[in-house]
Amino acid sequence: MTAPARELRARRSCHAVPGSNPRFLEKAQGLASDQVFLDLEDSVAPVAKPGARKNIVEVLNTGDWAGRVRTVRVNDWTTRWTYQDVVEVVEGAGANLDCIMLPKVQSADHVKALDLLLTQIETTMGYDVGRIGIEAQIENALGLVNVDAIATASGRVETLIFGPADFMASINMKSLVVGEQPPGYDVGDAYHYILMRLLMAARAHDLQVIDGPYLQIKDLDGFRRVAGRSAALGFDGKWTLHPSQIEVANEVYSPRQEDYDHAENILDAYEYFTSEKGGATGAVMLGEEMIDEASRKMALVVSGKGRAAGMTRRSLWSPPS
Repeated sequence: MTAPARELRARRSCHAVPGSNPRFLEKAQGLASDQVFLDLEDSVAPVAKPGARKNIVEVLNTGDWAGRVRTVRVNDWTTRWTYQDVVEVVEGAGANLDCIMLPKVQSADHVKALDLLLTQIETTMGYDVGRIGIEAQIENALGLVNVDAIATASGRVETLIFGPADFMASINMKSLVVGEQPPGYDVGDAYHYILMRLLMAARAHDLQVIDGPYLQIKDLDGFRRVAGRSAALGFDGKWTLHPSQIEVANEVYSPRQEDYDHAENILDAYEYFTSEKGGATGAVMLGEEMIDEASRKMALVVSGKGRAAGMTRRSLWSPPS
């Protein structure tokens, strides 16, 4: 099965909402997150999962999500709930669903199984086969070791997601504070390798990559600091657990206005100067800066993030008269 070309979606803020809480489901519709994921996994008690499925189907079909990415996190394949999560949610609200998030992915087979089940449901229900994407959450050492195979297991895969809490437990990290440096690790960043490995796998296979949650929801300075690390590396966004974190995430994972304007100017200038009208030159000066093909590639990254975030250009470059 060949999935359709996947569009670049803004995912600066990926807001988590328990499917068992109707009040939170209602409130989430008015928030400014780029993505909302309605949860059936860790935030929902086992006895509440059947009711949460019904809540999610109803709110996907009747709610106003204002163009945001609509995702449902199902339970992982080691549980007894996964197939019912997928069948009930996709059969009931597949037309109003963008992605399924699969937690605790440890091998390519986990993604392939979800792909097969989605294809069967889409075919049965008359949906466009392959339209619903997959977000793969990497939450333990085995998943990280297999991340390249996971990234290429299905054309549906859109994002890789770091799940810090389960990952910390899986490697026996001596810390109870999710996302912060473990006690005794006083030089460098204990998460740098994990983040960089996920980033490399995502970029090698044209996927987005999302940082996981920061559980100290009242500490916005801490959230900004931790988000800033993954944003600096090139991550596309971060989970938010509280509405107050959304504005910070949207800011941190967006280009600065001056950087966005400069990137668009580089693209315009490079296009002009490499044309016959502009002299067909490969390397040129833009003000006091030399730009070339490598500059264009870097500018495409920044402009792409800005456009996905809906940024408006404030500074326009004009060809020399």
